Order: sequence, then C-alpha cells, then structure tokens
Amino acid sequence: MHIKSTARGGTRGPYAKTAARRREILEAAVAVFGSKGYSAGSIQEVADRAGIAQTTLLHHFPTKAQLLVAVLEYRDEVSPNTPGTREHFTEVVVQQAENNEGVPHLIELYSVLCGEATTQDHPAREYFVKRFQRLRGEYSNELRYLASTGRLRPGIDPDIAGPTIVALWDGIQTQWLLSSGNVNVPQTLKAYLDLILINPEKSSA
Repeated sequence: MHIKSTARGGTRGPYAKTAARRREILEAAVAVFGSKGYSAGSIQEVADRAGIAQTTLLHHFPTKAQLLVAVLEYRDEVSPNTPGTREHFTEVVVQQAENNEGVPHLIELYSVLCGEATTQDHPAREYFVKRFQRLRGEYSNELRYLASTGRLRPGIDPDIAGPTIVALWDGIQTQWLLSSGNVNVPQTLKAYLDLILINPEKSSA
C-alpha cells in the first residue's frame, strides 16, 4: 500500500505545506510507536514530538487507528519488501535488505507492531494478515517462474520456499535489531537463496 501523494515533490502552495505537515506527523508517529508500541504510545506524544497541537494532528488524522494505518502505508512506501525483477531475483532481495539497514527506525516500528498485531482487536491486525498473505503468494509465484526457467533447484517446493523467505527475512531482521546490527541480513538472505536457486553463470562455467 502507498500513501496517496502526501509528501512527494512537485506540489506547491497549501498542498505542499499539508504534505510536509503530514510527513512530519508520520515521522513522529514512527518514532513513538516504534519505541513504545501502538498501545502505549499516545496521540499527545506524537503531537509533542511533531511540535504541533493535538488538534492539528487530529485534523490530518482524525483517529489513532487512522494514524497507525497511515504510518504502515508510509513504512511500505519508504521500505518496500517485494520480489522485484524476476531475472535478478537474488540481487533485488539483497538490495532491498541493504536499503532496509538505512532505515532502522522503520524496521523497529514494523517489528514492534507486527508483534502487537497478533492480538485479535489490534487495528493493524488486518494489515499484517493481508501483508503476509500477499508476500507468501508473491514469493511463491516468483519461485514458480524461476522453476519454469530451470533456476530453482530440483526438489524445492515454491509453496514452501516462498513463505520461508518471508519468515527468514522477518526473523533475521529482528535478530539484527537485537544485536545492534551485528547480524548481516543481506548475506543471510543471499545464503538461503543460493541454496535453493541455480546461478546460470556458475552452472555454465
């Protein structure tokens, strides 16, 4: 999901000011929800961090739940996690993992909210349910395509390996956060992909 043109270049006048203000609020919410979680973090804390009145924040995001959804959409916009180009599957995954290391506050936010969203009444639950369903399907489809081109190793089931990539990525990112960056996420993902994929350049050498 993506935010609808809230902070993109090229806008002028009041629209640019509104987009800039919304982005400031979202960045403040990322910091508050990322450090305290959604349940413990308050609208007032987000407003204070953004340097605005709570009424101003509520003008842009009328409810805390709406703010959370916008934060998650903002996170997806800044740090997408999709399979990418089929012909360069491994390279794209590794590049995305490297890009994520440049936005640790967003990775922390994602990890905190993902853990909270396992409760039935959490406003982000539907987001994460749909996100994981989508990612499992997308990665499995990519691996099926690679199998059709002879790049998936024999005996590898795309419907198992696809969800495994998603689980590995999330799990190793959590370890990266807890180890203060001492775990190498891109290398770990590449090592797994090297186990299940055939590199055409190496196989023809």
